[in-house]
Amino acid sequence: MVLESKHLRADERRDLTVRTVVDLAAEQNPSEITTAAIAKRMNVTQGALFRHFPNKDAILEAVVDWVADRLLRRLDEAAAGASGALDALEAMFMAHIEFIVLHPGVPRMLFGQLQSPGSTPAKRMAKALLKRYSERLHKLMEQGKQSGGLDADLDVDNASVLFIGTIQGLVMQSLIAGNVAQMRAQAPAVFAIFRRGIGVQP
Repeated sequence: MVLESKHLRADERRDLTVRTVVDLAAEQNPSEITTAAIAKRMNVTQGALFRHFPNKDAILEAVVDWVADRLLRRLDEAAAGASGALDALEAMFMAHIEFIVLHPGVPRMLFGQLQSPGSTPAKRMAKALLKRYSERLHKLMEQGKQSGGLDADLDVDNASVLFIGTIQGLVMQSLIAGNVAQMRAQAPAVFAIFRRGIGVQP
């Protein structure tokens, strides 16, 4: 679908560019997305695109920044409404899954950046996102240990790795199956197993 982008303010045009890249990443190999394809989807010229971004790398940086801002905000909002550490972790898990279902191009973009050779600004930003995500999990799990909701001997470092890795596993399987929405049905049972592993044992 061609997106209308005429008569937009500069910030609106930049945001639309980012969302266009995320949409395109859901349809094709992110590494093969060209500025020509982005401009065509937006119904603008490449010249118009480059008035807001100096090059493709700058666009990718903006995409990672957009993902980080929206994903972390969604996780924080989900955790804030929970009554305890376990419930907060579950809310974050489900919020992350829903974010991917709504934006299936996101994991394809991030995986591509993290696997690319060398160090690029977008890759560094993607790694920073994972670090900020892990810090949130660490803090929440430590609070849970203190309050008694989580196992006092819980290895927080590895539990955080497992939390993120479990989501990544669901995402990869859904992408292979070509049905990202299937994660909605799988996530509750998968998290229940994780929950039993980190909660206080009877």
